This record gives sequence, structure tokens and C-alpha cells, in this order.
Amino acid sequence: MQQTHSDRSRLAPPCALVVGVGELEGIGGAVAARFAQAGLHVFIVGRTQAKLDTVVAHIRKQGGQATAVVNSLSNEADIQAIFSQIQRSGHRLEAAVYNAAYLNMPRRWLGTPPSFIEGNWRLTCLAGILVGQAAARMMLPQGRGTVIYTGATASLRGKPLFAAFASAKAALRAFAGSLALEVAPQGIHVAHVVIDGMVEGQRAKGAFGGLGRIVMGLVKRRNGALNPTQIAENYWQIHQQPSGAWSHELELRPFKEPF
Repeated sequence: MQQTHSDRSRLAPPCALVVGVGELEGIGGAVAARFAQAGLHVFIVGRTQAKLDTVVAHIRKQGGQATAVVNSLSNEADIQAIFSQIQRSGHRLEAAVYNAAYLNMPRRWLGTPPSFIEGNWRLTCLAGILVGQAAARMMLPQGRGTVIYTGATASLRGKPLFAAFASAKAALRAFAGSLALEVAPQGIHVAHVVIDGMVEGQRAKGAFGGLGRIVMGLVKRRNGALNPTQIAENYWQIHQQPSGAWSHELELRPFKEPF
């Protein structure tokens, strides 16, 4: 008996895609490790080979499987190349997480150059839209899958000095809602996670010329920082939710963070 596309999809080994992996201690690295722990082959995407290799080595040491994909997400062809690689691997895409974002650095709005605004929109928003489209197209024939977007406080409201970042994050949130309404009836779960607070990791420590390390130390002492491993557990729980009770938006913050 000839196998249908649906039959082949069910038999293919499952995988997850995590876009925006810059370090082992960050959200992307933690999410990749959690999905690999559950038995999925994880394709991790970032700009730096050495950093990706560190995450892959950690996952393999823990008994998981991972593939590093160096990609700048600069245009549609770059993003299509990621999904072409997954397709060639023979894996079935079960989950896609978009965690990439442009440099979230403070800039006075009246002095912000167009290139900084465009950089935010292209990486924080447009690339996320293209990844979501491509992931949904790959998942639709199998009738299931999860797409998760990492949001921020800026997804909900802008603040002084962060207008460019907020405009891109808010646009990505709006897209996530639109995509969710369109593909949910076909079994694709789209979720947006608002990360409301500082996240532990090397990126936060290195901010502001290294002063971030001091700030992080103070924040951690008052239990005010988000732990990437705990964030990753929430992402995995979203992926595990039964279709009768899906979360579309989840807010995560330390218990001492005001809101």
C-alpha cells in the first residue's frame, strides 16, 4: 500500500526549531535544551558558530540531539534556507520558537536614525513574521504544531528611550494574534509570551559596557530576575497543552516585579 504524505509525516522523527540562540544561559539556549530533553531533535539558529556549538555540545552531553544553523535572518531567502534544511533532514517540525531580537539599547527618539528603527523592524518583527509563516506552512499538512514568540514588556507598552524596540515588538504581537486566529482551526497552536523583567544570562550581564553585571547582581539578590530554565519549562508546557485549552498569551515575571 502506498504511503500518503500524512503517513510519512507521522513516521518522521520530530524536531523543534529555536531561532535566536545566542548563549547557553539565555532564553534560546534554555528552550533548545528543554525541547531536546523531551526527545526532539533541535535545530538552533543564531549568528555566531562558536556560541551555537557550545549549546549543541551541552545538549549532546545531556543525551539530546541538536543541529547548529548559522543564519543572519536578513531576508526571505535566509529564512527559507532554514526550513529547506529541516525538510532535507527528514524531520517532522513539531514546534518553532522565535526568540530573535535587535539590540534593545536606549536611544532618544528624536535622535534615533532610520537605520536603527529599520534594524529593529527587520529582525525583531519581519523575520519573526516570515519564520511564523514558513513554520505554519510546514505544519499544516500534518494538522498540528506549535509556534511560540518571545515577547517583552515593550510588546504591551512603550517607554522612553525604547520606542524603536517597542514598535517592533508590538507589531510582532499583533501578527502572532492574527496568525493564531487563522491557523488554530487547522491544529496549529500559536502563542505569544510576554517576558516582563530582566532575564539572567550573559547578555544582561554584558549590557551597558559591563555595568549590567552589577545591575544583575542587585536584581538577583532581591529575587527579581527571570530564570531562563524556568522560562523554557513554560514554553514546553505551552507546547504540551491539549487543544481544548490553549493559551494564546502568557505573561512571565518575577514575583517581585510590579505590573
